[in-house]
Amino acid sequence: MLKMLVLSAAAGGFAGSSLRPVFAAASGSARLASRRPPLAQRKFSSPAVERLIARTKARIGDPELAWLFENCYPNTLDTTVQLGSLRGGADTFIVTGDIDAMWLRDSSAQVWPYVSLARQDEPLRRLFRGLIRRHALCIAIDPYANAFMPDPQARTSLAWAQHDLTDMRPGVAERKWEIDSLCYPIRLAHAYWRATGDRLPFDDDWRAAMHRVLATFREQQRKQGPGPYHFQRRSEVPTESQFLGGYGNPTRPVGMIHAMFRPSDDACVYPFFVPGNLFAVSSLRQLAQLANELHQDHVFAGACSALADEVEAALRAYGLMHDEQGQEFWAYEVDGYGNQLFMDDANAPGLSSLAYLGCCAGDDARYRRARERAWSPHNPYFFSGRAADGIGGPHEGLRMIWPMSIIMRALSSDDDGEIRQCLAWLKRTHAGTGFMHEAFDQDDPSHYTRPWFAWANTLFGELIVQLAQRRPDLLRGA
Repeated sequence: MLKMLVLSAAAGGFAGSSLRPVFAAASGSARLASRRPPLAQRKFSSPAVERLIARTKARIGDPELAWLFENCYPNTLDTTVQLGSLRGGADTFIVTGDIDAMWLRDSSAQVWPYVSLARQDEPLRRLFRGLIRRHALCIAIDPYANAFMPDPQARTSLAWAQHDLTDMRPGVAERKWEIDSLCYPIRLAHAYWRATGDRLPFDDDWRAAMHRVLATFREQQRKQGPGPYHFQRRSEVPTESQFLGGYGNPTRPVGMIHAMFRPSDDACVYPFFVPGNLFAVSSLRQLAQLANELHQDHVFAGACSALADEVEAALRAYGLMHDEQGQEFWAYEVDGYGNQLFMDDANAPGLSSLAYLGCCAGDDARYRRARERAWSPHNPYFFSGRAADGIGGPHEGLRMIWPMSIIMRALSSDDDGEIRQCLAWLKRTHAGTGFMHEAFDQDDPSHYTRPWFAWANTLFGELIVQLAQRRPDLLRGA
């Protein structure tokens, strides 16, 4: 996405939104007044979500942490959901927050923490059916695009994307090719089916879209040349465009899938983005299961599994680095020629989020070593300041820590002390707003970007729900 302006804590509320007012909570505390919009102004309401909020809040000993949770966990539902109908069925369009477009990645991640509640809540099932159907439509429009417009026939309204040198189509908001844009909808669809057994959204349009996913992944192995995708943008920011006529830096075709952009929407240096390829492996295996179980499409399932096996073998051959003791850990990007880049970015998939996304087990040795190095000076985008330690990335630049990285560290930790430290950092850095932000200065949390970033908010809510279920003592004494 376009780099957003840095705001001060005084900004508050939601930029460009009618949901700016602050409403008093039942406690009567002015400082901890609820930041949720009133019921009549909420975009979507779920009885199951409200019950979970009440149960979870009752387990939190720290009033400020409970307040943060109540503000953040329902933020996607409160402020970003647009319900409608599409070709005679449910349709759900979900904006990222202060950008009026839908990213395949963000929209999937924003609703992820509600999937487990869908079985007991018909409104949630309608929301998920509509989103799965909308994802299928988006992929049918252009599997290389990362973001889409509410109107499938509209030209992009994003000022920064209107003159991009690529094959823009109606309905596309931005056309940055990112592997995870096709993985996230599969992850969501698979989890929804597992949670509910609902087959309604998995119609012929969805099946056709999944065939496009497989074809696109194969195309971007680039065994027969660069393929059709190219992208350039006239910008003073180098990470907004791509090298060599928009096709990216050279690679040796080794079986991995090329990516032109990372999940941060920043350009890749080496086109074999390792976390994205690992995500593709797990997504292809999930897609194979869906094809077998839902449609008995064993040929397609076999093709998905075969590609997953090929990419996994290439990752093991080319995607690993070695530490000072000769032990293996995952690289961030490689090119198949032996050139490798180590770093990590706060956005998921990244090296720190591999276990969270199901790309590996939480105790996988190569992942644990990569995670440890990512949270150290080995990573040029690891920042340690007076306010917190965390990971950022090129998107917002040096010193800027993303709360998502701190949340992901806690989600991937089995250490009570580490989790408590992450909670303390998150409490310390919301700058009095009651919400997570995109990024904040390592020494000054009042210097932050994006006051309304629903993915980070909902991810924080997911962390608190998980702690309430699995490690309640951490919240009772918080």
